[in-house]
Amino acid sequence: MEISTLVILVAIGLAAGAVSGFVGIGGGIIIVPALVYVLGLTQFEAQGTSLLLMLPPIGILAAMNYYQAGSMNWRYALVIAIAFIAGGYFGSKFSLKLDELLVKLIFGIIMLLVALRMIVSGVEYFQDKG
Repeated sequence: MEISTLVILVAIGLAAGAVSGFVGIGGGIIIVPALVYVLGLTQFEAQGTSLLLMLPPIGILAAMNYYQAGSMNWRYALVIAIAFIAGGYFGSKFSLKLDELLVKLIFGIIMLLVALRMIVSGVEYFQDKG
């Protein structure tokens, strides 16, 4: 691995970790696009790499901070985690059967819809406040 690639990977990890700790996102929104557009991985390689890297750490230090602040619902997390395992398994099986460009398109549309919804709710909040 070249030093420039290592530096880029560290930068991606730091950015994703900081954003994840700050607002609870990272893998799909930061890591996957960075791996595709900065390092040239395929969509499938980026998705698989993102999932693999999140296995051990999955925000353990960030989760500890939220736990210490009393901002954690263990029951909800347990139910979601169990369902997430099944969803991740079947979602990856389905994704790998599709054309990579279709998966990339679906990924982009989901990111766009989520972003638009968050922007609209933010604008509405400040309009109601003002």
